Amino acid sequence: MRCPYCQSPLHPQTTECPACRLDFPRTSTLLGAMPRMSPGVSDTTGKLTSGETAKLRKRVNALQRRFPQLVLQVVLRAMPDEHPFSLYAFWLFNAGAFAGEGRRGANNHGILLLIDPARRESALIPGYGLEPLLKPEALGHLLDLAGPVWEADLWMEGIDRVL
Repeated sequence: MRCPYCQSPLHPQTTECPACRLDFPRTSTLLGAMPRMSPGVSDTTGKLTSGETAKLRKRVNALQRRFPQLVLQVVLRAMPDEHPFSLYAFWLFNAGAFAGEGRRGANNHGILLLIDPARRESALIPGYGLEPLLKPEALGHLLDLAGPVWEADLWMEGIDRVL
């Protein structure tokens, strides 16, 4: 686990980065109010057609029916360039509380797939309850599979590869 701002290594129980002093309240102060997002799939970039969005919502719902403890959120959003992408991903995952307000720590079985088409960056973030099962290497591999088609602006195909 690394700090989303300075990338220093962190112990899983750490609430503040010892190197840069970043914590979640400071992140929220720095980045502002949580943007409004649609549950399951939120595309404020317009990169997905309405048909692709509907297909993706069905796919997300099917995965959540198959694994009822899982909460999956796919977000396509342009993030400002002033901060590291990893900081925005950390903030959206934690401020968004996609897994539900009562599901924190080991009870958080949420997964956030965040894509910024303008910055050409993406993140796949599991909740703390899933981290022992989903190693960073495996998550990185899934994003690597999607990379070539995202480079060709085939956003839905890349999301399919990740899911």
